Amino acid sequence: KASRRPAPRLLNGCVPLSHQVAGHMYGKDRVGILQHPDGTVLKQLQPPPRGPRELEFYNMVYAADCADAVLVELRKHLPKYYGVWSPPTAPDDVYLKLEDVTHKFNKPCIMDVKIGRKSYDPFASSEKIGQQVSKYPLMEEIGFLVLGMRVYHVHSDSFETENQHYGRGLTKETLKDGVSKFFHNGFGLRKDAVAASIQKIEKILQWFENQKQLNFYASSLLFVYEGSSQPTTTKSDERTLTGKFLSRGQLSGTEVLEHNNNFHVLSSSANGSSVGRSLSKMYARHCKMYSKKHHSQASLRAVPMGQDNGWESVSQEHLNGNVLSQLEKVLCHLPAGCQETAEVEVRMIDFAHVFPSNTVDEGYVYGLKHLIAVLQSILDS
Repeated sequence: KASRRPAPRLLNGCVPLSHQVAGHMYGKDRVGILQHPDGTVLKQLQPPPRGPRELEFYNMVYAADCADAVLVELRKHLPKYYGVWSPPTAPDDVYLKLEDVTHKFNKPCIMDVKIGRKSYDPFASSEKIGQQVSKYPLMEEIGFLVLGMRVYHVHSDSFETENQHYGRGLTKETLKDGVSKFFHNGFGLRKDAVAASIQKIEKILQWFENQKQLNFYASSLLFVYEGSSQPTTTKSDERTLTGKFLSRGQLSGTEVLEHNNNFHVLSSSANGSSVGRSLSKMYARHCKMYSKKHHSQASLRAVPMGQDNGWESVSQEHLNGNVLSQLEKVLCHLPAGCQETAEVEVRMIDFAHVFPSNTVDEGYVYGLKHLIAVLQSILDS
């Protein structure tokens, strides 16, 4: 592969945020987000009144002497805040120093979803309201908008990205499939990540249902989950995860190979269309195996779901490196029940339009509930 030029370093070793999926981009817009070597991001303050309003919000929530239980609880759902920072060469440029929520991930899959029935605040001009409504007329009815996503595909070791136009193109009919794309790694649907995301959103919803002091407009949820296969054995182990899987017993006969809806593999047929197949035909009853002494003759057999779409029965001796590699990647993405709960972060971001209130934020609550319903339908399908 041709060597890529390193990203230009600026501002004490910072670089433009490489995996940003939405919002103001550094170098493209007048303000943007930078990645700091210490595991934080620097978000340049927007022009007034938006920038000062967001700064005021962070200072209020993270005030050292804050005794408001509602705000203290809110901190759990935000990136950590480390104050403001300005470069020595440009002291008038102010940056919010925030936790990089993606920092701990190897291959972070990221989605930015704007929440609420209105993407404009109560003080917006009629021109601004018209502009925002025209961007996504369905916002009032759907209650959220996918602003962008970045999804890691295991088989190609690459990321697929979608920008704001992708989300704006989603209708009521295509919304479910449009959101589910974020959880599809090229092999199958990461239902573990979907389930973990629902749990995180429900906690945020609980906070919103119990507070009447703030209303959020044009604010987003940032979703992050680990896209790469995490090795479960060390190099010193002679047997790989797949080897252990195969060696524990012969998998043949329909008694063992019962269908499991939790995981589907996509394979390309001759005409290029994707055909959903159940990888879990190779295991059954949540990883329960039938062992035999002579595991060297273990075989995999699956009942074809269509012409030329079935797995052939293969002996362990005939699993070449390529098949073994592909199978191992898939087995690292088994659904919940065969692996631990997915590592997922869901954080609230973008607070340039947060205002004091004395009522429940119905618009945000509506959006959260509909998003949970869509994710639940993806999980149940």
